[in-house]
Amino acid sequence: METIRNNEKLMAEIGRIAEVAGYLWTKGWAERNGGNISVNLTDLMSDVEKALPALGPAIPLQEAMTALAGHIFYVTGTGKRMRYVAQNPFANGSLIRIAGDGKSYDIIAEQLILPTSELPSHLMMHNYLRAMGRDNKVVLHTHPTDLIGMTHCKPFLDSEVITRTLWSMIPECRIIVPKGVGIVPYEIPGTLDLARATIKQLEKHDVVFWEKHGILAVGEDLIECFDAIDTLSKSAQIYFSARMAGYEPAGMTDKQLDDLVPAFGL
Repeated sequence: METIRNNEKLMAEIGRIAEVAGYLWTKGWAERNGGNISVNLTDLMSDVEKALPALGPAIPLQEAMTALAGHIFYVTGTGKRMRYVAQNPFANGSLIRIAGDGKSYDIIAEQLILPTSELPSHLMMHNYLRAMGRDNKVVLHTHPTDLIGMTHCKPFLDSEVITRTLWSMIPECRIIVPKGVGIVPYEIPGTLDLARATIKQLEKHDVVFWEKHGILAVGEDLIECFDAIDTLSKSAQIYFSARMAGYEPAGMTDKQLDDLVPAFGL
């Protein structure tokens, strides 16, 4: 679409989506079509662009997303690989527009590519956060090997335990993920039950682990969401490196972690 391609701010954000998709692939976090991204682009689009004609019939949603009425999202496509999103985001995802009543959406650009099967979960999270007054723009879901591995260990299915362990491996983790991480017990991927359980965790956290599945981050900036997950992954690698050397890592002390709070305004 010429109008979209000429929108420099919009295309810059699409470029950032491609950039992060490439990171997910090169990190080994995006096997086959694993993971998905949704980004609210409404503020970057003109009224003309927001009113682009639908490329197909309206697609009903399972629940009304009233806080998202009229909003526009880029969403990675169902069955699409992150390595290809990185190369050509408009051939592997689409722009969707939520209807005025929040009960359906249209695909408006550039191709009639159906969004990820986890779209209902993404939209429920966007809807919840916006209804709570948070200017959330991003839901990022991916499959970091080391972090998923931790959720196969029963002690780490406690939010306080896994948060304390990961925080204590490196100061930056406490700084970059100050709210810690939530844990959702295993649910079938793509279900509303998974979305509802995740929303409960988003009351306190910006990053949520899905047991034996993956991790999800929300926020106002896609790069910051990626960086949060990347930092947690670094902490997990430090933890496992110490364990492989034959030691239980001591980690930072409570005082060392607490001293970061005033130092960095956490």
